[in-house]
Formats: sequence, C-alpha cells, structure tokens
Amino acid sequence: MSTNLPSTQDLLHLELFLPYRLNVVGSFASRALGRIYDERFGIGIPEWRVIAQLGEFGRLTSRDIGELSQMHKTKVSRAVTELEKRGFITRSENRQDRRESFIALTAPGARIYAEIVPLALAFQARWTEGLAPEELRVFERVLSILTERGRHLAGTYHENER
Repeated sequence: MSTNLPSTQDLLHLELFLPYRLNVVGSFASRALGRIYDERFGIGIPEWRVIAQLGEFGRLTSRDIGELSQMHKTKVSRAVTELEKRGFITRSENRQDRRESFIALTAPGARIYAEIVPLALAFQARWTEGLAPEELRVFERVLSILTERGRHLAGTYHENER
C-alpha cells in the first residue's frame, strides 16, 4: 500500500516554514500587547486596531478600517459597536453612501490613543533591543517586501501556481 508521502528531503518542517514563523511572531506580539491594552484600558486587540487607525488617519469608514488593519468586517463591526457603547468613538452619516457611516474618535477615545501610543512604541523598542540599526533597516526592508508579496499572493494565489 503506497502512502504517497514526500521523501524526507521534501518534508515540511513547520518550525522552519516562514509563514508559520511569521504567524508565531505576530501571535507573541498580539498577546503581549493585548495584555497591556486589556489591563490598562479594558480593550482588546480589535478595539485597539480601530482606535489606532482612527488616531493615525482621522475619520474613516468600517471598510477603510478593515482594509488598513487587515481585519474581517465582522470583527471590525463588533469592535466599533463596543467602542461606541463605551463612548470612545462616534458614527456619522456618509451622505454619499448611506450604507456606511464615518467613524471618529471622541475625546475619551483620543485620550486612550494618546496614552497607548507611547506604551506601544516602548514595547517595540524593548522587542528590538539589541538589534543593530542596520539589522533593523534590513529587517524592515525585507518585511516590506514580504508584506507586499503576501498582499499579491493573498489576492491571486492558486494551488497550481509555482
């Protein structure tokens, strides 16, 4: 009975597989940052991503937030609903497309953004501590290339492409 398993040299070693490793690194970052957001501000990662996008770009639609943060529309919707209930954001009508509304930070939402940004930047500094500036520049360049390539593959990848 043949199992059609790949030869030993063709096995996938998950711990060395780049997409898996990137996911693990992202998971560590999310968990560590999520603890900060939850303990200090009582918000989760999706809520923080909404606040961060609004803090950086100003008034946006849910669709904009989803595209910028790579979050599914249902996750964005839940986060927006929770933040609106807590008074951190407001919604206003989009007169050109009544199916969606514009979302903006309220004063309390802007205060949370202003408090979290230094914590997030300090976390980033601690995480990259010990890396030489040139190593960081190379890493950021490679990460940008991988991000752009991933964006392309996510939209066009088919199993038979090689």
